[in-house]
Amino acid sequence: MEYSDQVKNRVKRIEGQLRGILRMMEETKDCKEVITQLSASRTAIDRTIGVIVSSNLIECVQEANEKGENTEELVKEAVNLLVKSR
Repeated sequence: MEYSDQVKNRVKRIEGQLRGILRMMEETKDCKEVITQLSASRTAIDRTIGVIVSSNLIECVQEANEKGENTEELVKEAVNLLVKSR
């Protein structure tokens, strides 16, 4: 699978968020502020997982349709990936 620049940029933003959290910890910022930022990072990661799984699923289904293959297993696998990420 090829990852779009948009997805790569999402991961770079998450990386920046995590660095910021570490800096907050090193500066002994309030626990509530750190938890808020960690929660925001987790949400960003979850959304990125969703984007990657859905993009991959679309590609795989299109490819399977072109080959005349059944797509049911592909959909099940994508759902399992999403469930595991929670």
